[in-house]
Amino acid sequence: MRKFRYISNLLILVVSISWSQQETAITQYWSNMNIINPAYAGYDGQTSATIMVRDQWSGIDQSPQTQMLTFDTYLGRNVGLGLSMMRDKTFIETQTVVSIDFSYRLKVSEKTQLFLGIKAGGNDYNVNTVGLNTYNIFSDPSLESINNFTPNVGLGGLLVRGDWYVSLSVPRLLNTERARNDNGQATVATDRPHYYLSSGYKLGLDTDRVWTINPSFLLRYVNGAPISIDINTMLRLENKFGFGVTYRTDQALAWICSISISPNFTLGYAYETSTRSTLAQSGNTNEFMLSLRF
Repeated sequence: MRKFRYISNLLILVVSISWSQQETAITQYWSNMNIINPAYAGYDGQTSATIMVRDQWSGIDQSPQTQMLTFDTYLGRNVGLGLSMMRDKTFIETQTVVSIDFSYRLKVSEKTQLFLGIKAGGNDYNVNTVGLNTYNIFSDPSLESINNFTPNVGLGGLLVRGDWYVSLSVPRLLNTERARNDNGQATVATDRPHYYLSSGYKLGLDTDRVWTINPSFLLRYVNGAPISIDINTMLRLENKFGFGVTYRTDQALAWICSISISPNFTLGYAYETSTRSTLAQSGNTNEFMLSLRF
């Protein structure tokens, strides 16, 4: 019975990953925009560091685990510099992406600024097949372990006008190869560039802006996969407490809360559940965020 449950969970995991985006989707995306858009490096004139940990589908053994770290600072003379790191682990597959971000600010008008960014780095991709149980007497050459490093570059733009912004980016322009399950056969697939479009607005609900509401969205597009959109609304009190909800069009719903212990220290938590029938019993997703500003 235990073996049957393990196999069932593994099948759910494989099917879900095959239908999902190739790059990781995070719920609190506005806290880690450097990961997908290098134009955010130093855009607010401050130095900041953000750590995020995501435990997806907690009811499935060896389900996706993601850790992210971003650092960015304003160097002066309209120049920003950043570092972004992301580690993804799903079953026997591990990816580690490290990038350096560079941004430049252009003043379009008195209230409008345009930030242009470039990202340069690479992806360390590893598939560890040691310990896999197979039904064949002879080893399958397609199940050999994989370990390679692929360099990559990305581009991004950010337009800010008052309390409104719009962001467009392609964090990885070059195609890279990875392993994939294709009707029960281990094959090699090509990761295609992902396009991200995001926009949001900060609206004061009273004259002193003690209460604000922040509607936003993040659209993800990759050729050959359905478009995924996160639609989010956050209600904030004096920029100290935040409560919100996110709906993802590929059938996910999340509740979010954040607390700023000081102007330089913010904690965030997101609890995400899937509305997809194949994942209804696979457990929920927990996402933790820690942000520091200097």
